[in-house]
Amino acid sequence: MKIVIQQLEQINGVEIYPIISLIIFFTFFVLVGYLVLTTPKSVIEEMSNLPLDEDNDLQDNNGIQN
Repeated sequence: MKIVIQQLEQINGVEIYPIISLIIFFTFFVLVGYLVLTTPKSVIEEMSNLPLDEDNDLQDNNGIQN
């Protein structure tokens, strides 16, 4: 592990990468949280019933039955 740390210490500007990673993760987490909290309950109920809906088993993405 010392070899890896020594190599990373020799790279100029390497300390910015953890900061950028944290910003990307935090932005993604906030965006997903916002989308979940603003989704209407009717859409959530519709998606939760999709596995139980037998009509969707015979349809493809275009709505044409096989």
